[in-house]
Amino acid sequence: MIGYLQRLVLPFVAVLVVVPITFSPFYGHDMQRLAQVFLCLVLAAPKLFDFCSCRGLWFWDRGVRRVKLLILALGFVSSLSSRQPMWAFGELALLLACFHISLCIGHARQCGSSRLDFFFIRAVIFLCVVKTAQFLGAGASAFVSNAHMLDTDLLMEGFSNIRFYGQFQTFTLPLLALPLLCRTQTRSFKICIFALVCCWWMIAICSGTRGTWLGMIGATCLMAFSSGQGRRWAGWQGLAALIGLTSFWLLFRVLPDYLGLKVFNFAGDRLSTSLSARDVIWHQAWEMIKERPLLGFGPMHFADIPNPVAAHPHQAILQWACEWGIPSTLLVMWLVSKGLWATFRLIRANHRSTEPVDLLRVCLFASLIGALTQSMVDGVIVMPYSQLWLAIVVGWLIGIHDFSTEPPAVRPIAQKGWVAILTLAVVYLGYIVFRDAPNLDQREQVYIQEHGGRFQPRFWMQGVIGQPGGRLLEQTNAANFSPLATPK
Repeated sequence: MIGYLQRLVLPFVAVLVVVPITFSPFYGHDMQRLAQVFLCLVLAAPKLFDFCSCRGLWFWDRGVRRVKLLILALGFVSSLSSRQPMWAFGELALLLACFHISLCIGHARQCGSSRLDFFFIRAVIFLCVVKTAQFLGAGASAFVSNAHMLDTDLLMEGFSNIRFYGQFQTFTLPLLALPLLCRTQTRSFKICIFALVCCWWMIAICSGTRGTWLGMIGATCLMAFSSGQGRRWAGWQGLAALIGLTSFWLLFRVLPDYLGLKVFNFAGDRLSTSLSARDVIWHQAWEMIKERPLLGFGPMHFADIPNPVAAHPHQAILQWACEWGIPSTLLVMWLVSKGLWATFRLIRANHRSTEPVDLLRVCLFASLIGALTQSMVDGVIVMPYSQLWLAIVVGWLIGIHDFSTEPPAVRPIAQKGWVAILTLAVVYLGYIVFRDAPNLDQREQVYIQEHGGRFQPRFWMQGVIGQPGGRLLEQTNAANFSPLATPK
């Protein structure tokens, strides 16, 4: 069974992590969502699904299991009471499927060996090398062409929105530093990896994604106070960021001025304290929380109240509270805090260790902290590729965690119950894809005709689920609206 897990889980996860942002037909939000759902369907193979879903519950003690079950129950009731239960259950099923991905990865690592860590980091390095080569190739082409302008956004491909590229970098920047912490790596290999980290930082700066900058600053500050290895990690990141910033200034300020090129979407123009209209969607989320504090409006139902900005609040806590309710939000925050604190204590306890697994834990923890920090201002928990990376990082952290005591055994009826719930979730996701995928272009055209403007991603690229007669936001007075406003 262990060999089966390794042969099936890791290759499919690797392929469906690399392909969506490497080949242009998969760059779109909808294609990346399809790849995410496809991975969930693959991991729903009966033999693997039953094994991971049951054995994966070994990771949790009774208290955590009960809290998870309570969160699920609250989400189910909230979905039933929502205006569009079909979409609400779709989001609930998606989160359960992502949880199953984490279980599969965590259990595969728990059953395997440290060689899987080698495979994981090499996959991350490969992916970042490919994206760096694409960026440098596009940049070289722009400089040698006869064009008199340079749009930095066009240098970064792989996502429908450059901000989603930044979310991906928030996950991978901390992981790239692992070979720099390992004393067994050769000097030449470390030099190559450090050059890659510097280039990856330059691209992160060039993207102008302030959420990525904020996430990495938060991760660096915390890791600097975590342990000796955390301080080494922070030192490498700080040095790479400084070199990346210098390289960015030379390549996109000094060199264009010398060649007479005009640079568009320059990252320096993003150095502001503006909220980029987040105040509008945060205000909407707050009004929704005040109106329905216990159960919320239902999963995904922020998108049921169209506004001129986005189909999600760009703030994880506000999103969960307005859609799932305050009690569910507090339970989720307790679970996240418990997991982070357990990992932080383990890092502190092994602060002098140079074992590869302990160094990997430092990098994974920094990746998770950076992503959670960015989720306070961005849609990390909404975008399909970011959700996939969040599941991978959490699952790998669970797989290498050193549990002090073995949790009590799971009853057979509980095992069968979890398998049934997760099976229904994956089947329902398949139904949504089968229902919507053939008509996505038509849905987008209808949205453009009715609402105009740009798309607002949620489940699909056109993520607004509001229907005529529903609660529509008065777009002419977005800052002072009522969730119950009547559409014009």
